[in-house]
Amino acid sequence: MHSADILIDAFDRVRGAVHEAVDGLDEEALSHRLDPAANSIAWLVWHLTRVQDEHLAELQSAESLWTGRGWFERFDLPIDREATGYGDTPAAVARISAPPELLTGYHDAVHARTVRFVGALVDRDLDAVVDANWDPPVTMGVRLVSVIADDLQHAGQAAFVRGILSRAPAGRADPAATR
Repeated sequence: MHSADILIDAFDRVRGAVHEAVDGLDEEALSHRLDPAANSIAWLVWHLTRVQDEHLAELQSAESLWTGRGWFERFDLPIDREATGYGDTPAAVARISAPPELLTGYHDAVHARTVRFVGALVDRDLDAVVDANWDPPVTMGVRLVSVIADDLQHAGQAAFVRGILSRAPAGRADPAATR
């Protein structure tokens, strides 16, 4: 097994966790927040996908799929075109809403691009410095592991929210309780 195989396996696990968190839910459930300051499943999946998209685009010296392949327009959200969710306020989190097919479609497109890129890497590529602004400088391998760790953390949070929603009466928490 090569490093690229391990990285692809990790990104495949992220994709599986995203689908498990989203599949079978409607847009209302995906946008539900457990309290006014909490993140929704929609925001968590959108954010983890945006971050992966931006970081992988940067590693490839390419434009993100969000801005370059029409995903920004398809989502039609009232947000800045370059937004990734970093530092979002509760009001900004509330603006992220999308049907399940759009969330998983965008994630699947980013995943496919990620797997193509990572699959072509050889072990020595992972030592390339991709950000010298840190001490120590960030290598490609460290950046990829960072993306995976962030993605899995947010996918786990989405799974947690889904679990809470599934335990509530009628399959979801009362959205009126958090207005």
